[in-house]
Amino acid sequence: MGYLDLIWLLFILSALQPVLKQKMLESARQKLIARIEKKRNSRLILLIHRQETMSFLGFPVFRYIDIHDSEEVLRAIHLTDPEIPLDIVLHTPGGLVLASLQIARALKKHKGKVTVFVPHYAMSGGTLIALAADEIVMTESSVLGPIDPQLGEYPAASLLRTIAQKPIDKLEDKTLILGDMAKMAIKQVEEAAYELLQGNYEEEKARELAKILSEGRWTHDYPLTFSKASKLGLKVSKEMPAEILQLLSLYPQPVRKTPSVEYLPIPRKNTSK
Repeated sequence: MGYLDLIWLLFILSALQPVLKQKMLESARQKLIARIEKKRNSRLILLIHRQETMSFLGFPVFRYIDIHDSEEVLRAIHLTDPEIPLDIVLHTPGGLVLASLQIARALKKHKGKVTVFVPHYAMSGGTLIALAADEIVMTESSVLGPIDPQLGEYPAASLLRTIAQKPIDKLEDKTLILGDMAKMAIKQVEEAAYELLQGNYEEEKARELAKILSEGRWTHDYPLTFSKASKLGLKVSKEMPAEILQLLSLYPQPVRKTPSVEYLPIPRKNTSK
């Protein structure tokens, strides 16, 4: 083999490395998913969104719950016998209310037990999906979030509070229209949340939780920790299976040139005793 042939071989191997690495990662995920499903006798569905970074100019592109996600999740549910339990792993900043509600309502109608696992975070639309579950499993540090609707860049609740502070003759028609839309949006999300909570909670508690989560008492990115969610009365558990955390590690963030977090990925135990 000549010098040029060796260079070409190294070039081809380096070009194939990312593809081979991705295939190995996908294979590891499929094997672990199958193992978890067998252990829990369930259908496991993952809804995971990572922040991607474009290679050109480095513009951040955020992924969120969209119609494609709802189509895929609904397809997975339809492929599952009604009596088989559903396990949903959520890792998402939220997304479209329509898509989130489609997923949540499909989970609500499923006859078998529905368990939502939140290893890290499930905000906004992710929380809306979680409300449809029979059980929400979190870690001590994972978070849910408020489900108050947003109209473009503005929180609906903030629009209503701002409008209430000004004389009506000082407001533009566009602002009044936005205010009317905000009022409808909050009412619709509250009713949807109540619909999802019914059956798993007493009537009064379901209405209370639906109102608290949708009325805009916090900023939209306010983290509802396990402790906070528990105090609100949500049915949350800390019994997070180790396999679920292991599974999430198989969905790594796209590699940056310089990692922002680094450690030796092995258990570290106290050996001084």
